[in-house]
Amino acid sequence: MKNDILTSVELGALWTTYHKKTMILRVLEHLIQHAEDNKAKSLMSGLYEKLEKKVEEMEIMIKDGGAALPSGFTKEDINEHAPALFTNGFDVMFCRILKEISMGMYVLHTTISYRDEIINFYRELTELTHMYYRHFTDYLLAKEFLQLPTTIKMPNSVDFISDTSYMKGTNLLGQKRQLNTVEYGLLHHSVETNLFGMQLMKAFAQCSTDKEAKQYFTKGQQLSEEILQGTEKILVENNIPSPTLPGGLLTSSTEAPFSERLMLYCTYLLGGFSIGGQGFSSAFILRNDVIAKSAIFAKDAFEYTMEGAKLMMEKGWMEEPPKMEL
Repeated sequence: MKNDILTSVELGALWTTYHKKTMILRVLEHLIQHAEDNKAKSLMSGLYEKLEKKVEEMEIMIKDGGAALPSGFTKEDINEHAPALFTNGFDVMFCRILKEISMGMYVLHTTISYRDEIINFYRELTELTHMYYRHFTDYLLAKEFLQLPTTIKMPNSVDFISDTSYMKGTNLLGQKRQLNTVEYGLLHHSVETNLFGMQLMKAFAQCSTDKEAKQYFTKGQQLSEEILQGTEKILVENNIPSPTLPGGLLTSSTEAPFSERLMLYCTYLLGGFSIGGQGFSSAFILRNDVIAKSAIFAKDAFEYTMEGAKLMMEKGWMEEPPKMEL
C-alpha cells in the first residue's frame, strides 16, 4: 500500500526503535573499545556500522514526517574513560540478547506499519538482526560460552493426547509426567536468559552510584536468581541437565561505562522481554505445575518492570512518547 503520510502508530514504532537503537550503539561503543578477541570486535564493529546508518535513516523519516526527533541516547550516556565492565564472551552474549529483543519488536512494528518505506525499513532491520544473531550464536558456541540443549531419542511414532490428566503435575501415585520437548525448549531458554540477566544486573549494581537505581539493579539480580533456581529445579526433577555459563563474565570495575538512565532503560527492555517470554511459555506448556510457576515468574517480572518505569519517571529519565493529539 502506498501512503505518503506517517501515521501515529508508525511514528510510535519509529520513536521506540530510535530509543532502542541509540541505546545499543552506546553499549556497542563500550564493548568494542574493550573487546579482548579480534573476532568478537569485528562482529560488533560490523553491527555498529550498519545500525548507525539505520539510525540516520530513522532521523530522516521522523523529520520528514514533521515530528521532533527523540532525544534517545547520546555520547553523554557513555563514559569513554571507564574501564571494561565485561570480559570476553559476555560482550557477545549481551549483543545476542539485544538481538533477541529486536526480533520481537520488529514483528510488532511491522504489523502496525502501512507505508512501504516503513515496512521495508523493518524488513531490512529484521534481516540484519537475524544475520547477526546467527553470527553471535555461532561465535558463542565455538568458544563454548553457550551450551546446546540436551539431545533425546528420536520418536518413531505419532501419538495423540486422549486424557486431560496429561495437564496434571502429578498422578494418583504422585509421579510427575516427563516434560515434553516443547516445554523443555522454553525452560532451557528461560535458564539461558536469566543466567545472563543475573550477571548483567550484578554488573549494573556494581557500578551504579545512584542509591535507588543500585537497589533496583540488586533486586533485579535477586529476581533473576529466583526464576533461575525455580526453572532449574523443574529440570533437575525431570533428570534433565541445566545449561550453565562459565564464570569470570564481569570485571571488578566499579566505574560505570553508561549513564544511570541508560542502564535503567536497558533493564526496562529486558523486563519487557522477560514478561513476553513467560507469557508465551504459558500458552505452550501443558503441565499445570509448570504453568503455575511461569505465571508467578511473569507476575514478578511485570511488577519489577513497572517499578523500574516509575523510578525512571521519578528521576525525570523517561522520555514521553508522542501524544495522540488529533
